[in-house]
Amino acid sequence: MSLSRRNLLAATGAVGATVGAVAAGGPARADTPRGRPGGGPGVRTGFDRLAAGGYAELAGQRVGVVTNPTGVTPEVRHIVDVMHADDRVNLTAVFGPEHGFRGTAQAGGSEGRYEDPATGLPVFDTYLKSGRELADIFTESGVDTVVFDIQDAGARFYTYIWTLYDCMVAAVGAGKRFVVLDRPNPVTGRDAHGPVLEKEFATFVGREPIAQAHGMTVAELALLFNAEFVPEAAGRAVELDVVRMSGWRRGDFFDDTGLPWVPPSPNMPTPETALVYPGTCLFEGTNLSEGRGTTRPFELLGAEGVDRRWAEAANELELPGVRFREAYFAPVFSKFAGKTIGGVQLHVHDRDAFDPVRTGIALLVTAKQTWDGFAWRPDNWIDKLTGSTRVRTAIDAGATTDEVVAGWRAELAAFRRTRREHLLYRGR
Repeated sequence: MSLSRRNLLAATGAVGATVGAVAAGGPARADTPRGRPGGGPGVRTGFDRLAAGGYAELAGQRVGVVTNPTGVTPEVRHIVDVMHADDRVNLTAVFGPEHGFRGTAQAGGSEGRYEDPATGLPVFDTYLKSGRELADIFTESGVDTVVFDIQDAGARFYTYIWTLYDCMVAAVGAGKRFVVLDRPNPVTGRDAHGPVLEKEFATFVGREPIAQAHGMTVAELALLFNAEFVPEAAGRAVELDVVRMSGWRRGDFFDDTGLPWVPPSPNMPTPETALVYPGTCLFEGTNLSEGRGTTRPFELLGAEGVDRRWAEAANELELPGVRFREAYFAPVFSKFAGKTIGGVQLHVHDRDAFDPVRTGIALLVTAKQTWDGFAWRPDNWIDKLTGSTRVRTAIDAGATTDEVVAGWRAELAAFRRTRREHLLYRGR
């Protein structure tokens, strides 16, 4: 059942002869998605297709799963609960990322090591662990194969893709096989946007040089990581298999898929949040609120002293696909907790035209122009988010939005060429 990278790339059109053929040729299942809101077949995730094939990819293996609350079937049953109850797979461990396996921790937290009350399985904590420490966890768990199934949000600084990367590197050190079960990029996979990380700025919000909005699925990223970065970090590539989706097209937004949305983290409540996040998360690097502590994180931005001039300046730019409303709100936690502050709310009216990264830069530029209290975080966190000093220094020097965006044109073009080699899906 294993699919090599070559076989996967050859199967980008019709379903291939291994995992895809088994899944497509099996009987109809109760958990098959009902289809797209506009008609047509629904999307079946990598897990759906794995289960439809009788878990043949995992036969004879002791299996551990890296997952969180997003690892669900179309009936929102968690895959760990499903596999634990199925004699065809030997699930022996779970590995929890940031926010935890069951999702009880806030940003920057995890659930630690414990026994899952529902299944009795040991849950190991992977958050902020990498290299030998993480490899030792895999060894201690006793698994033969590590499976990854987490919904991504499509941005370089969303940490689950670096949990994926760290686990791939650690699997090499522990001598473990690695399987990625694919899920949709919720903001489409049409293209990549934004600056590319410079290696000296590598952190857990960006380990390797990819674009700020990468335009890839987690399985595609795994193929790219294994070809471009894992051999240098681990000495060789990991033994990797990916189980691709069926029915997903590169132009699909999440609500086109027929799949249920489960918040992948506490401040990613809706697909609309994911749509703006690759740009407005940059406000984590400033003294303005990025909307944490509200019901619209990353759609609401503001600070004490900000008034209508910011929304007016942003609207004057006539950015494609988005309008800005003067807004006042009181976060219940994080920046300005308990205080009423002024700012903007983003209203995306044409998501096909909307460019979140360019919009985020435009909002930084206009915030600095219209509010004299604007400041970067003292630790220059903005450099970690954008991947270099260039965005911060350009804005400080008075650069326009167009001038800032032009600064990453060449590096983005190079990333797009590399990215193209690892894409598994076609179509708009």
